[in-house]
Amino acid sequence: MANLLKDQMHIHADALEFEKAEVLRTRIEQLERYQARNTIVHADIGDVDVFALAIDAGGACVNYLRVIDGAVVHGITVELKPKLEETEAELLQLAIAELRERFKSSAPEAIVPLDPGIEVPGLAFTIPQRGDKKALLELSERNAKYFLLDKRKQEKLVDPEAATNRILEQLKQDLRLSELPRHIECFDNSNTQGTDPVSACVVFKDAKPSKKDYRHFNIRTVQGPDDFASMEEAVERRYTRLIAEGEPLPQLVVIDGGKGQLHAATNVFDRLGLRGKIAVVGIAKKLEELYFPDDSVPLHIDKRSSSLKVIQHMRNEAHRFGITHHRGKRSKRIIKTGLESIAGIGPGTAQKLLTRFGSIKGIKEAMDEDVIATVGAKKAEVVIKGLAQAN
Repeated sequence: MANLLKDQMHIHADALEFEKAEVLRTRIEQLERYQARNTIVHADIGDVDVFALAIDAGGACVNYLRVIDGAVVHGITVELKPKLEETEAELLQLAIAELRERFKSSAPEAIVPLDPGIEVPGLAFTIPQRGDKKALLELSERNAKYFLLDKRKQEKLVDPEAATNRILEQLKQDLRLSELPRHIECFDNSNTQGTDPVSACVVFKDAKPSKKDYRHFNIRTVQGPDDFASMEEAVERRYTRLIAEGEPLPQLVVIDGGKGQLHAATNVFDRLGLRGKIAVVGIAKKLEELYFPDDSVPLHIDKRSSSLKVIQHMRNEAHRFGITHHRGKRSKRIIKTGLESIAGIGPGTAQKLLTRFGSIKGIKEAMDEDVIATVGAKKAEVVIKGLAQAN
């Protein structure tokens, strides 16, 4: 029931119907309080406190469940304001002290997700691995996670600029940048065993796709499957043109690939005098490792960070955009080599046949009268003979 109400609340919020969304939020909170008071875990658990953290780029929260005689009698989620470099253990320490004092809890046991690194007289900490206590911890973790998700959704609706700036600040911090990366570009290569090589460049502005600025490059100077040389050509063509036309340059360039692709891009930056003016990083495909020029040790960003989500979104967009163009180019080449190479058959006739039969194989297997019905008797004869001779 609560999940259904949450879905409806988000629909109203997305439609900017804030009053309806607020009514549903109140109903959800009432329902969750009722469920929390009536959740029976197991009488053998006795009296325990449960604490769970949720953390994202904008802050943190702790969910607290009070369990008495195996029943959850109280549940609350409290927002936290982490200080710079404050650890999860330190946040948990503060939450335990504050919430046990506020609710006058004397439970002898606290279920926690990690060791808080403190000793409290008369209190034992448990990090459960299975069973009812593990289920209690997971319930508390879900409560904390949903609290943050709802909060971020509301922030984005009420003040989208602040939400964007928070993401950009996180990117700046995680990637050790000197300025906010309001303009980011990402490159990716596509080819099939070295044929029809293309490179894609996608552009994000204020952490969102700017699709009108996307560009693709048909690789001209590279023979065979040379990913490094293809990346070098695409990056050089892109920024040579932007410089020549006086267009604004990005604050950050992301290269999809490991150290080799990154090195190819930095070679271009050196030649164009852009090294030090534009930050550049490479993202390895498998382990989500980020590489910086002249640094052999990769950076691992927290998987919960909004920075990693933006970079992954860019990488996926570049891959999608590049693959789409590559497939189109490859299809045109197949049409050219398979049909347009037949004397007397042009692009229009080839397209009609492929639209009707789906592939060259489909044309070969079709009945002669079906081919005649599609392009006429004269061209059908030419096509049928041409494909037969190609075998």
